[in-house]
Amino acid sequence: MSGDASTLLLPAAGAAERRAGLAGRLSRGRAGSLAGLDTGVLAGALALASIVAFSLFVVLMAANRPSVLTPTTHIGYFPRWMAGPLGGLLQGFTNDGTTLRYLFTGAVVAMYVGYLVVLKHARRLPVRWVLAAILAAHAIFLLAPPLALTDLFNYINYGRMEVVHNLNPYTTIPILEPHNDPSFVLSNWHELLSPYGPLFTLLTFAVVPLGVAASFWVLKVILMLASLATILLVWKCARLLGREPLPAIAFVGLNPLVLIWGLGGDHNDFLMVVFIMLGFYLLLRARARGFAQTLLPLSALEMGAGAAFVTAVAMKASAAVLLPILLAGLLRAPRALVQAVLGMIVAGVIVAAASLLAFGLHIPDLSTQGSVVSAESIPNLIGLAAGAGGESSGLREALSVVLIGLVLACCWLAWGGRSGRGSSASGATAASGGVARAITGSGWANVALLVTLSWVLPWYVVWVLPLAALSSSRRLRTAALVIGVYLIVAWAPASGLLWNAIHFHPEKTSLGRLHQRTVKELLD
Repeated sequence: MSGDASTLLLPAAGAAERRAGLAGRLSRGRAGSLAGLDTGVLAGALALASIVAFSLFVVLMAANRPSVLTPTTHIGYFPRWMAGPLGGLLQGFTNDGTTLRYLFTGAVVAMYVGYLVVLKHARRLPVRWVLAAILAAHAIFLLAPPLALTDLFNYINYGRMEVVHNLNPYTTIPILEPHNDPSFVLSNWHELLSPYGPLFTLLTFAVVPLGVAASFWVLKVILMLASLATILLVWKCARLLGREPLPAIAFVGLNPLVLIWGLGGDHNDFLMVVFIMLGFYLLLRARARGFAQTLLPLSALEMGAGAAFVTAVAMKASAAVLLPILLAGLLRAPRALVQAVLGMIVAGVIVAAASLLAFGLHIPDLSTQGSVVSAESIPNLIGLAAGAGGESSGLREALSVVLIGLVLACCWLAWGGRSGRGSSASGATAASGGVARAITGSGWANVALLVTLSWVLPWYVVWVLPLAALSSSRRLRTAALVIGVYLIVAWAPASGLLWNAIHFHPEKTSLGRLHQRTVKELLD
């Protein structure tokens, strides 16, 4: 193993008294205004500092020694390459599992409170402060060991199965590969065929020659860069939409769930999201230049947007839910719609050809992954409230129908609904409004997806954040923040201790035991 792995002019007054009185009132007004501004800036600055400080604290705790915070480690096994440069800097710090759970949870809650304070005062904060906090937090989590709920070693293992052992990860479960492979012991979904998109899986093939340790760090860098690229695209999109970019990037780049569970857990969702945002950015750029009014010449921006959305789906299938909403948003601008569809077709052909060459006529195993249920998912909670003991197959089917209905409603929203009837707007204007509506509709569609998923994880909030940040809908941003609170309650390490204290045990019902058994079988 060691060998393989060794961010006002005063108006003139007729009398001195009038001038003095007016000057006094202006002085007091300015002082009050500055005092209010200073209070907001101070609160925002302290909140930014707290996010960075608690980020560092979490990473230092996790990198210190084997613990519940780093599930890929155990007593006697925490190699230096995995701990990273911050490993072992808290000598003598507690290794008590319960204490660590409370400290980790307290840090997450404190960061989320700081995040809300930053969002409240974001418009008054200097841009460089917010950017510095985003970059610092990203750098800290780049240096982190694999935190809880990581899938990174599953990514690496699926790649090694094909490249090293000639085993197709879409047809062979990891338990059948040689168990002496250095990535096998670090991975956990041993009975699950790869659910990851073909382009992302090909990326994991590319890093295999580097070995497990180098693959780990290279993928961490790629995911961090994807996150930063998403934030940059949010900034650019906000400016193209005529909105303030600073609150938008703070909304995306400082969310603690994205930082801790997303970057700290090293998840490929960042690659899916960056291509979604690239697609919307290219459409907004096309709007700024004037959408194509004729099919020829072809528009690189609009076709590129279509290709970006298909690429997002090829990274992770969750992005597919947005495709009909995007198309609905462009229905009132047929030329732009055709250009985007052409881009989708071209990218789809390329992706299909690459997938066929690499994997044959096989696709990611989404059905098995879709069968697992987390105890605190909203569908499972609905099943518990209904007295069924959790999410049943009937409830799952019903929620699938609900999701389809909600996605259709989002398509209606993107199309313009009643507001667009009888519109005589030009194709460019129609496409312009359609992109903005598609952003909002896509955000709501991802909210619908999150609340109907049987297996929902904390970093999934990143699916909603960039879209909510750019949307004109305050309700969508509020929904994203509420989902964040729910996910913290559901997944914070101390939550299990809380469930025990209030005797909340959804896993002990007959359905709950079945759900737990399914997960354990896949983790065998």
